[in-house]
Amino acid sequence: MRVKSSLSEIDAQIEKLRERKKFLIVKAGERFARAATKAGLVEMEIADEELDAICEEIASRFRKGGKGSAGSPTASTDRSGTRPLGTAAKGQHE
Repeated sequence: MRVKSSLSEIDAQIEKLRERKKFLIVKAGERFARAATKAGLVEMEIADEELDAICEEIASRFRKGGKGSAGSPTASTDRSGTRPLGTAAKGQHE
């Protein structure tokens, strides 16, 4: 019966795609880890919440296809625009 054969082939393709997806996720994680290491981020004490916010800002810049709209924070400063990203405000991380 051809239908069963076809279904098993589809199941095999789905499994291959799942494995490929896992592989690509791991590779992407390794890529970002290398970039963070190269930039010295792994040596900084950055709170998870702040790191999440920084990554979201970077992602939004690339989703828009540019540096963002006028008046938006740049990649080099925090939301207040007063200190470089990745540096803790006084009293944090001590």
